[in-house]
Amino acid sequence: MRIVRVGEDAWRAVREVRLRALHDAPDSFGSTAGREERFTEAHWRMRLRATPTWLALDDAGVPRGMVSLIQEPGSPVDDRHLVSLWVAPEARRRGIGWALVDAARDQACLDGARTMSLWVLDGNTAAGDLYVRAGFRRTGVRQHLPRDTALVEERYELLLAVGA
Repeated sequence: MRIVRVGEDAWRAVREVRLRALHDAPDSFGSTAGREERFTEAHWRMRLRATPTWLALDDAGVPRGMVSLIQEPGSPVDDRHLVSLWVAPEARRRGIGWALVDAARDQACLDGARTMSLWVLDGNTAAGDLYVRAGFRRTGVRQHLPRDTALVEERYELLLAVGA
């Protein structure tokens, strides 16, 4: 499995993986498949120009996972926010999630970030366990998911080594 940072020309592959993720785990993300299925090529390209994104590619070049890194609105300028982490069911338990988190963390460090944060939906214990093992700590900050206020998520944070 190779982890590669992709640009806007990979929009079709990113769209494919993202929609697969939203169908596979509809309650784990802040968006929905129905919403993102309506996105145009221009939207996907814009997203990739503005958001560092990595794909996990198998030996045949088929995308099996992804992650993106953003500066979340309202967060400190030295925080980077991990979003859209997903690994295909047939590729799980092989360290791909770790590798995707590592790629995002390395970029956050290059950006000079002091922290990397993310939100984990209550009940998503596999994701929470991965993030805690990767060094994130639960902050206790909780919020209702904007698209469905019956769902609650918690913020996790990782302190980064400055200059790493």
